[in-house]
Formats: sequence, structure tokens, C-alpha cells
Amino acid sequence: MHLRQPRLGITLGSGSARGWAHIGVLHALEQAGIVPDVVSGTSIGALVGAAYASNRLDSLEEWVTQIDWWEIIRYMDLRLGGVEGERLMQAFSERVTDARIETLPKPFGAVATDLQTGREVWFQEGSLLEAVRASIALPGLFSPVRHQDRWLVDGGLVDPLPVSLCRALGADRVIAVNLNGDIVGKHFGARTPRLMMPSPLLARLSAGLQAVLGNSRAAENPEAPDDPPGLFEVMASSINIMQDRITRARMAGDPPDVVLAPRLAHLGLMDFDRASEAIQIGAECVRLHLPLLREVLNRPEPTA
Repeated sequence: MHLRQPRLGITLGSGSARGWAHIGVLHALEQAGIVPDVVSGTSIGALVGAAYASNRLDSLEEWVTQIDWWEIIRYMDLRLGGVEGERLMQAFSERVTDARIETLPKPFGAVATDLQTGREVWFQEGSLLEAVRASIALPGLFSPVRHQDRWLVDGGLVDPLPVSLCRALGADRVIAVNLNGDIVGKHFGARTPRLMMPSPLLARLSAGLQAVLGNSRAAENPEAPDDPPGLFEVMASSINIMQDRITRARMAGDPPDVVLAPRLAHLGLMDFDRASEAIQIGAECVRLHLPLLREVLNRPEPTA
């Protein structure tokens, strides 16, 4: 009797610009002969996962490795109340064509959050681009998405590393790519982080917002070490803490078989123009853990 080989799943975690490391992870796994059958993702992980499940990962990589900072600014179509994200999704759709999720070459699922109830929402069918847009709707950065009479935001608020969804899609073994394992505190205390805009502009904007909120001393001297951190620094550090703690709790309840954690703490939330660096770090993480991956997943090195 021929025994069926366990279906391998990969779950791609949230992490904003650090998410380009997922591309390097996926390429390195395939080069080693470890090819996931099932894909799930949250936030940037959903975006990269959608490209992978559509067999369009190379097209996505070609695009993101050519993006510069000012192109990122152009994609940020600012409106009152947030960034609409339409230009970004239009650019993404030129590389990854919209399709119904249930027709993709690989089973795929994305996670979003119901803004009213706080419950996680699983996209396992319907429009691929709509699922990605909902999953990346990070509060404070992208505006929420209206879907089936619900407002949806970033899935990382409830499940930054959707192992359970990957298993629900049919995976017997799961590789989890955690982008948030070493980030807590790494962007706290830097007086001019590039999180949302180029550093000088960010410093002036943050100081101005502090002044509007009543902290005039910070506006007068944004470099003073005793002053409170800037608004965007607080936002980024808070997101880091939240996603790290939720990821730990969720993995304790439903542990993956293997966790890959690329060392990406030096990359900020908005360092999307450093894709080549992130991709390289993701690929190196796989190479370092390849013996463990082969042992745990029972995937011997292919013979020549």
C-alpha cells in the first residue's frame, strides 16, 4: 500500500516591510526541494502568499526589488482618514491578476479582522485581491475595507501567524515564518526613525503632532532624550509588541512543526525599498535551518 506523503503547508506572518523576506524563504525552500502544497498568510504575508499561490512570485520579486522610496510615497494615496491603498493594489494587480481563491493552483487563505467584533475573518474563497486588501489594512496606515456589511482591518491584530488556517486548508505539517520574533524595543528610543516618511520630515511631523496634542517641549526640541517618543515611534513599537505577544500566544495553542524567524529587527515598518536585503535574509534563514527542516519534515535531500 502506498502511503500518502503529508501535505506541507507554509504560513507567512505579518511584519509590514519585513515581509519581503517571505520571498527569499519561498525561493530557498523550492531550491532545496521543499515545496509547500498549502499557503496561508496575514497582512504582508497574505500579499506574498497570494503571489506564490498564483505562481506569480517571480513577478512580485521583480517589482519590489525595483521600488525606491519616492515610488512608495506615490503609492501612498493619502486621503482624509487614512491611506486608501488603491494605487498600491492597482500596482499589485498588474503583477498578480485577480482570481477566485478557490481556483488558484495552491490552496490559499488570508486573515483579516472584523473591526466591530474583533473576530478573525478567514478568506478561503472569493476575490484574491479583495482578500489581500483586507488583510493588509493596518490601522493608522491603510483605511478599512467594507466586505459583506463588515469593516475589516489587518489580520495581524488577531492572528499574525495563521497556523490554524493553514491546517484548516489541509496541511498536515506546517512551516511558520515569523517576522516578529526579535523586534520588541528595537525601534524604541531612536529619535529619527524612518517609519512612515523620510527621517527629517518624520521628525518635524511628529514634533508638530506632539505640539498639537499639548506637548510643546517635544516640539521645541525633538532630540531631547527625556522627551516622550514621537507619535509614529510609539505606533510602530506598539504594533511590534502587540504582534509579538499575540504570535507567542497563538503558537502556544497551535504550534507549527517548524518556525523560521529571519533576523529583521533592523528593518522598519516602512522600509519597503529594502526588498533585496530582506529577501536575502529570508533565503539565508532557510539555508541555516535546512538540516532541521529535512529532519522534521522527513524530506531528504534529493539525489542528483
